[in-house]
This record gives sequence, C-alpha cells and structure tokens, in this order.
Amino acid sequence: MHVGYVGVLHFGLLDGIVLRYSQYDYDELDKPRIRSQFKLLLAFTSVMTFAGCLVSAFLNDAVTREIVILVAVGIITKNIFGYTSYTFQITNRITKYAVLVIAQRAAYALFVAVLLVCRVNDFYWYCIADLFGDVFGIALGAIFNRGMYFGRALPVAECFKEAWLNVSAGIMLMVANFSSMLIVGGAKMMIQWRWDELVFGQVSFSFSVSNLFLTFVTAISVVLFPSLKRMNEEELPNVYTKIRNGISPLLFFAMICYFPGCWILNIWLPNYADSLVYLGILLPLIIFSSKVGLLTNNYLKAYRKEKLMLVINVAAVAIGMVVFAIGAYVLNDLEFVLYALVAVIMLRSVASEIAVTRIIKKNITKDFIIELVMTIAFIVAVRFLTLWWACLAYACALVVYSVIYRKSIAAFFRTVLNMFKRKKAADGVNK
Repeated sequence: MHVGYVGVLHFGLLDGIVLRYSQYDYDELDKPRIRSQFKLLLAFTSVMTFAGCLVSAFLNDAVTREIVILVAVGIITKNIFGYTSYTFQITNRITKYAVLVIAQRAAYALFVAVLLVCRVNDFYWYCIADLFGDVFGIALGAIFNRGMYFGRALPVAECFKEAWLNVSAGIMLMVANFSSMLIVGGAKMMIQWRWDELVFGQVSFSFSVSNLFLTFVTAISVVLFPSLKRMNEEELPNVYTKIRNGISPLLFFAMICYFPGCWILNIWLPNYADSLVYLGILLPLIIFSSKVGLLTNNYLKAYRKEKLMLVINVAAVAIGMVVFAIGAYVLNDLEFVLYALVAVIMLRSVASEIAVTRIIKKNITKDFIIELVMTIAFIVAVRFLTLWWACLAYACALVVYSVIYRKSIAAFFRTVLNMFKRKKAADGVNK
C-alpha cells in the first residue's frame, strides 16, 4: 500500500529523537522538549495532509482521488503512531511498547474481520481499517504516555532549534533504514516488472515467509538498542561477541525447520512447490539481515556512526539494482536475481560487521568464512538434492559447525540458563 512510504516524511526527526535520547528513562526525559517535537510533527503532517487533500480535489478519476486522500490522512496517522511507539522504545518501556503494537494490529484485524463478515468489497474500507488501527494505537499511547503529549512545550524558536538538531542527527539514519528496505524492494520490483503475475506470486510467498521472521527480529532489535545506549562503552565489545555467538548458531539451526516445513506444505498446498524452492534460496536472508538488524545497525547507532551506516546501505542498494537489472533484463534468469539478492544482503552484512569490528577491535574473519560455507551448503542442498537428502546434508554441515563452535554454543546455553535461574529466584523473592 502506498501509505507504507509516508513514514519517511518526518525527515529523520523521530530517528534523531531515538539517537539523542535513548539513554534516558521516562522520568529523566526533558518532557517539554520532547512534547515540542510532537506538536511540531503534528502541525507539519497536518499541513501536508491538507495539501494532499487539496491536490485530490483537482483529480478527475474517483479511485485515484480516494487513494490520494487516504494516503494524505496516513501522513498524520503513520508518523504520529511512529512518534508514539518511539517514545516507548527510547525510555525502554518494552512491555508497554509490545502492548501498544499488539493493540494497534488487533484493532486493525478486528475492523477487517467485521468488514469480511459484512462482505464489504470496497478497498477503501480496508484502508480505513489500517488508519483506524493507527488512531487507536495513538489514543492508547496518549493514555499510557500523557507526559509526551499534553503540557507546556518549548518556545517556538527553541522548538525549531531542537528540531534541527534531531533532523540533523536522524536524517542519515532514516535514509539508511529506507535504503535497507530498498534492497529487497528493488529485487521484488525487478521480478514484478520482468515476469508475469504467477511467477511474482510464487516469489512473493517466499518473501512473505522471510519477512515474517524478520519482523520478530526487528521487535528484538527495538529492545536491544536502548539497552546498548545505557551501557558503558567498555562493555560493548564483549556484549557484541556474546550476542553474535548466540544468534549465529541459533539462526543456522533454525533453518533446518525449512525441511519438515516443506514436507508439510507439499502435502497441504502442493501447488506451492515452486515457491518452496525459491524460499530455500531466500531463507539465508534471515541470517544476514538478522545480524544487521540486531547487531551491526544497533552498534553503529550506539557509536553514532550513522554516516557510515548510510554509505554501506546506499552502496548495497546501488550494487543490488545494477545486478538485479542484469539478471532480469540481460540474463532473463529469475534464480540469478534471487541468488544476487542473497549475495548483496550478505555483502552488506559483512561490510557492516567489518565496520563494527574495527571500532570494537575484534577479528571475526574465520566466522565470515564459515558462515559463507554454511550458507552455500544450505542453498546447494536445497537446489540440487531431494528434500530429505538435502535435510541430511545440511544436518551433517550443522554437526561440523557445532563441533567448531561447541564452546561458544555451550557458553550461550549457560548464559540463557543462568538468566532463567536468576528470574526464577527473583520471582521467588517477590512472592
């Protein structure tokens, strides 16, 4: 939906707030300063919404006019909901953040369910349902978070000065995040333009499954960044190693679920057989996108290296667009485009990790090589072997991987076990 792109129209203001204030708890925040940014954002998005509605009055096509009006309204709802969710993130109130997001999506789902029961077919009602979910989330956020909305704000001149500082800090981060979305989006656009709807539908299924997992990773990333901002800089290198040693084996082991999953889907939805092959090619995206989302982006933000993050992401988009175009229009090879997407995401991940490890002075060259081998082993097994032979081959690769990283894996499980023990002990004391 077009409204998904209006989130960039805060021009980095919200990202700047996250970068500059994530180390503060709710009670420590300068609330008049933050409130002034909310009021400025509300005024700015309202003007843009009015301009969009004004433009729609000159359009002759009724459907286009409705779309423009809905997108214009979305400029307010999406950006203000973004502000709402960010205020919970920066103050590390993750439980309330989770309640907010779940409530927003539940309100949208309930509205859609009512429309489906009533057999409403007009698309704009489903768009309104999406906007309603945002409004409900904003209202709930205002109840949880009154201090961020209501009360005295800064004088106008100081408000604009604060906004300039936030936009200056956040614009590169916003563009970097948007560029990151364009890597996958660019591949999907090339496929949509070059091949028919059937092929695009099959590939879209694979993208959707991958995105489902990455949504979960994004949610964890939201929790991690404020925690990193609150740490002493001397702690960050060791924390990086511990997190990396945990998530890499976890993700590689999670990928073996692809094989029983394919077996079940082949029985349940046999027409999706081609989609499952594409999913096998794209699944390694979760390894490298997860590390970027969880680790390298958060660390580059914590060290205030947004410019470096921007350069890496924009370079990856540029390389990706060229390679995807060659695959689609010169080679006319769909699988080449998919392999190229995995390669570009991998390249971005490695470049980001090299940037971070130079800052924290860690050497993980061996890990890069082993992860590349594991990724190639998975893709080759999926592409050239039957399902259960591929499962066996990848399982053997996992055994070798486990032997190489046995100490790191054991240390990770000990850390998790100790966390559960401490939580159990704390619960016992509270009782």
